[in-house]
Amino acid sequence: MKRYKNRKAAVLLICMIFLCVFATLALSMAAVSGINAQISSNLHKSNGARACAESGLEITRCWISEVSIPGTTSAGQKFTKLGESLNNEAAAMSNVAVNYNSTAITIPTITLDSANGKNFSAVVTPLDSETLQIEVIGNHGLLSKKIRANYKFGKRGNNVFDFGVASKGPVSLQGNIELAGVNIAVESNVYIESESSSLALSIIGNSQIGGDVSIVNPSAYVDLQGGHAEIGGETGQDAIDHHVRIGVPAVEFPTPDPGYFSDLVALTTLPENYGSQSTFENMIIPPNTNPSFSSNVTFNGLLFVEVPNQVSFTGNVNITGIVVGNGDPTDNSKTNTFSFSGNVTSSPITNLPADAKFDPLRDQAGTFLMAPGFAVSFGGNFHTLNGAVAANGIDFYGNAGGTIMGSVINYSPEPMTFQGNSDLYFNRSEASTNPPGFVPEIVLKYDPTSYTEGPF
Repeated sequence: MKRYKNRKAAVLLICMIFLCVFATLALSMAAVSGINAQISSNLHKSNGARACAESGLEITRCWISEVSIPGTTSAGQKFTKLGESLNNEAAAMSNVAVNYNSTAITIPTITLDSANGKNFSAVVTPLDSETLQIEVIGNHGLLSKKIRANYKFGKRGNNVFDFGVASKGPVSLQGNIELAGVNIAVESNVYIESESSSLALSIIGNSQIGGDVSIVNPSAYVDLQGGHAEIGGETGQDAIDHHVRIGVPAVEFPTPDPGYFSDLVALTTLPENYGSQSTFENMIIPPNTNPSFSSNVTFNGLLFVEVPNQVSFTGNVNITGIVVGNGDPTDNSKTNTFSFSGNVTSSPITNLPADAKFDPLRDQAGTFLMAPGFAVSFGGNFHTLNGAVAANGIDFYGNAGGTIMGSVINYSPEPMTFQGNSDLYFNRSEASTNPPGFVPEIVLKYDPTSYTEGPF
């Protein structure tokens, strides 16, 4: 019996050993499970913080994509202008106030999920005059993640130059008018804002537009009178249904900068006895001169006209260069005018005489006439106008017609008219979306290769 009792004691001892082993294993497994749960929780929060940082980067990118800075902004003011624009965008989209100065733009903490402590903040700093760095900090609870990316200042082309004719005011064609593309029909596409007039486009008689028409005013309508009034090769309701779009998004009219040209060359003042001269080179016409050129004249280089002035060409004029008026692009009074009632011959700017005084102009091709604050009228024939034409009020009448190597841009909300037998052929095959003198917007372009994640 004693031997069996000893065996019972041994079994009890073994059971206790196994119980201790299993208890130890259970405690170890519980500890490992707790550690794994903590690791999983930390990883979850870390990923959440990273997701918050990425969300913050995308939100910031969204705001920045809507920012535009006037092209005339100096290099030293671009960063401050960016802060101002970014603050406006953030306030409009998320009611957030952005703090900014000349060295940093700070986006304060923005809550993404208050229940779980998810948020982000960001700081934008300049790396150099053309490059910015964005650092976004994402938070989930007590864990944070950082992301950095760079943006570079760039320029956005002006979409208004994608059209043969672009007018803030209504457009009217009366008589035997043809607006056509030299290479393809879309070169003669027409863009009309007509915000103050429901009648955006009127075509009367045998007039036609070879391309399509885009109208911003959603309440606008088109009036076609006569069986031969055409748009896109069709007449009547088919022309309107197939070739007219109403309520399109507005495009930006670029800021004209007359000073861009006057800074390039030295200018000579128009002499008092200008009527006895036939050739003028890099000429400036002072205010209140109101010259009338009745004989055949030639202008080489830059013709720069200061306001107020009314300039008329009743004889034939030969222009190898650029015509510029320095008026206000918001002045629609027609106080300042260019009137071309004689025939106009325009030669490419590359044909300027071999003289050093013209050298700064030789690579400025793309603009023929830029006259903010001037009303411009053409009444005579022209074989070719070598570049864009832009003014506050543009009219073609009589037998005016020819090829335009660019676009015709009307900054005035008043009607733009084509009357008589004006046939305009638009050749935009080599036209630039940023012709000289028209200031493109400054925008920010994201550099995806710069994306990095912290720690830094």
